[in-house]
Amino acid sequence: MVKLDERNKEEYTRSVIKALKAGNIEEFRHLFLELHPTDQVELFISFDKNQRQRVYEYLSPAEFAEIFQGLELEQQKEYIVELDQTFAIDMFNSMSADDLADFLGELPDIMAETYLNNMGLEDAQDIKHLLAYPPETAGAIMTTEFIALSTKEKASDVLKRLRQQAPDAETIYYLYVVNEEGKLVGVVSLRDLIVAQDEQLVEEIMSTRVVSVSVLDDQEEVANVIKKYDFLAVPVISKQGKLVGIVTVDDVMDVVEEETTEDIGEISAARGAVDLQLSSFSAAKKRAPWILMLAFLGLITAGVIGRFEETLETVALLAVFIPLIMDSAGNTGTQTLAVVVRSLALGTIDRVGVGKLLKRELGTGMMLGLICALVLVLAIPLLYDGNWVLGMVVAVSLFAALSVATVVGAAIPLVINKLRIDPAIASGPFITTLNDIIALFIYFSVATAFLHYIQ
Repeated sequence: MVKLDERNKEEYTRSVIKALKAGNIEEFRHLFLELHPTDQVELFISFDKNQRQRVYEYLSPAEFAEIFQGLELEQQKEYIVELDQTFAIDMFNSMSADDLADFLGELPDIMAETYLNNMGLEDAQDIKHLLAYPPETAGAIMTTEFIALSTKEKASDVLKRLRQQAPDAETIYYLYVVNEEGKLVGVVSLRDLIVAQDEQLVEEIMSTRVVSVSVLDDQEEVANVIKKYDFLAVPVISKQGKLVGIVTVDDVMDVVEEETTEDIGEISAARGAVDLQLSSFSAAKKRAPWILMLAFLGLITAGVIGRFEETLETVALLAVFIPLIMDSAGNTGTQTLAVVVRSLALGTIDRVGVGKLLKRELGTGMMLGLICALVLVLAIPLLYDGNWVLGMVVAVSLFAALSVATVVGAAIPLVINKLRIDPAIASGPFITTLNDIIALFIYFSVATAFLHYIQ
């Protein structure tokens, strides 16, 4: 297998394209199939439509299935219309059940049903079974292509069976043991089998301490289990304890990427709009509700300023420090939000405790506020004709604003999480705007209290 690096990538690509254009099937197959699957995908994406049509002719459906599985969903949708239906059906029959279920689940029901009706009966039933589970659950991302063992099988017989069935299994590094009722009772690693005596029974070498997940567990919980135990795969069981599938580490990596993208979208108030494939109209439509809500909150900010209009008219210089107060509080709250949301995702808050977390963030906010206050109480008099009272007002306001901002940034995602809503929905812009309102109220309240001394 050839793995391309930047130095020989262009030269190798030219050789593949040359063979493709010349219609030299054997040369193309030799060069192309020698590549790592990831490089095959990257090279295929670079082909134009005419070149792709030749690829469909030169590769078998099973060979192209490896490429199709490596494509992004939008790319799969784009290229599937180029395939002959018979070729597509044969390709689907060669794909992993979980990858195919992910793809068909994104197609219109009529189209997906057409493909399923033309597939092999057993494969189609497996896919329909996976599609029946709620999205983003263990059942939805698991694969049914696993090898289950009986407790009474001999180690030598299992190894013989692996030689036959391994090519069709998702992984063989872990082999799960079931009883007569299909319930999960143990696990055997491939290493255990290799070092076992030929006549040893599976029940003698298996471990009964099996970590598993339920079909309805959230996919993020599944990812955390695999991360916690450093598994390559985790078994999925039904409510009755029967083994129904496995989730492998490569599926979990996709889940982590998906969840991270979702959290970034939530925190930045751009949920569903971080995909660069979206049109300007689609992106604007997804962002608009957040922008409108934030604009409404901006009216509240304007209302706070309007409430202290007399204070501003008396000392216009106070307006100079509005951006400083708002930005500092907003940024501090967003930092705390990021810390808390990440801690909730990793489950570390349960170990630390909510009270301890809030206490720590309050202390952090007070220390940050104190540092900023000390700098401002010295800098402002130097810049504004020795106005020490103004420096003190801004410093005290900023100290109080940052102290409150960290608590708000920590408390809101914790409350939202308690309500069983994704804490990332407490977006950065939302926290920022809320802290802007609080910080302005604190600033003008302090300024009003010391108004006679500022003038």
